[in-house]
Amino acid sequence: MSASVDVAGIKALDREQLADALDVLGEPRYRTEQLVRWLYLRGATSYDEMTDLPAGLRDELAGRFPVYPPEIVERRHSKDGTRKYLIALSGPTLVETVGLPTSGRLTVCFSTQAGCAMGCAFCATGQGGFVRDLGPGEMVDQVRLVAEDFGTRVTNAVAMGQGEPFANYDATLGALRLLNSPNGLGIGARHITVSTCGLVPGIRRFAEEPEQFTLAVSLHSAVQETRDRLMPGVAGMPLETLREALIAYANRSGRRPSLEYALIDRVNDSSAELNALIEFCRGLLVHVNLIPVNTVDSSGFARSDDEVAARWIRELGEHGVEASVRSERGADIDAACGQLKQRTQRTT
Repeated sequence: MSASVDVAGIKALDREQLADALDVLGEPRYRTEQLVRWLYLRGATSYDEMTDLPAGLRDELAGRFPVYPPEIVERRHSKDGTRKYLIALSGPTLVETVGLPTSGRLTVCFSTQAGCAMGCAFCATGQGGFVRDLGPGEMVDQVRLVAEDFGTRVTNAVAMGQGEPFANYDATLGALRLLNSPNGLGIGARHITVSTCGLVPGIRRFAEEPEQFTLAVSLHSAVQETRDRLMPGVAGMPLETLREALIAYANRSGRRPSLEYALIDRVNDSSAELNALIEFCRGLLVHVNLIPVNTVDSSGFARSDDEVAARWIRELGEHGVEASVRSERGADIDAACGQLKQRTQRTT
């Protein structure tokens, strides 16, 4: 279920829904871009700030679609410059968001849901269960807040925080378009990535979208039994069906997806697992991101040795599969892949 107006207010609406709402009120279409600029480019916290909108329209919008400003509840700084944020949305709802600065760039890893229902064994987010879907504006707000905190524009955004983006497809796509809009945050489409557990219907829909957004798929094993155990939310989804969807995606979109693979000691890092991955990638236009699994309470998993990752990179390359090891960022503040979860839940 998508975030409702009752919970998220105006932030539950994407750009087209904003236009439709204004149309119902008899307003011209250009008001939509004014509203988008106030909400996401300027970060207005109330309609009173939107001085180029008629007073009557502001009153009408306030009654129908409240503005719920987000708030940074907690900010943690990593020794590598990464910052992790606990952000309060309406509801009350808490989500975690990560800002990753590098030379000349700022990447924001934002959440599409509060909590997650997928239950991946190596991921902290699912341990707290699913709370609710986020609205498009609530996703954009996370990115905007990080930009304000760093005092610089965001160059890259990844829907790789809490939640499964394709389980909240319409709202996620609405957020991507607001992030891409020059009246929103103006981030180039090729610099906006969606990471999915591999929900095939979502991959197929995503292939049909006109924008050049980027796709990442969490694979974590090309052995059906292992993947089902690690990723119960997609257990029963045949790997061959996922592979066919990736082929169709590349053919239809002309874009190359990446495959995310968390290397877990004595779970999915054996020679048999490597051979299965090589076979899965045969004939696919993909890039494999190897990720040393990060520490998560109660998972019992340990990361593979560096030598294992090096051997996998070498052997994948020998079989024509481009691969790399993702650099670890923010692990000392639990901001790395798989470590995001709400620490507390507001009650007031």
